[in-house]
Amino acid sequence: MERVACPATQHTRLELQAKNMWKFPGGLSNPSENVGDTAVREVFEETGIRSEFRSLVSIRQQHHHPGAFGNSDMYLICRLAPVTYEINFCKHECLRCEWMDLAELAKISDAAPITSRIAKLLLFGLQNGFENIDLSMEELPAVYTGLVYQIYHRKIPERYK
Repeated sequence: MERVACPATQHTRLELQAKNMWKFPGGLSNPSENVGDTAVREVFEETGIRSEFRSLVSIRQQHHHPGAFGNSDMYLICRLAPVTYEINFCKHECLRCEWMDLAELAKISDAAPITSRIAKLLLFGLQNGFENIDLSMEELPAVYTGLVYQIYHRKIPERYK
């Protein structure tokens, strides 16, 4: 199984070390946009690949991130399933974009550290079942009339729901 990765093209002085590193597509959520919808949109904008949300697999928290507008930053890593495979990448955000084997991506030296770790986590999921890594989304009614929220957690037996 393969995933897409594209090298970052940041241009600020603080971000030069990330230039040319392989990374998974990502970006900021729009107001009122759910996590899965953000992931699907960002992958499409950066790569031209249409996909479907499957699960949340990891959360990265970082403080003093130069691109977080003075706030602490949480980066949610989602597992998606491709619907289309043809790459038509955004040349403003990526220098290159290609399908890569996860085992290769986990080993290459010019991948961002989080990219290598997530590639290894996904390999573990492939070999041992994604139920061992996935945080699935369930929508539940909020206490406020007419509103719902999304909760992400490992799957649990029906008798515990």
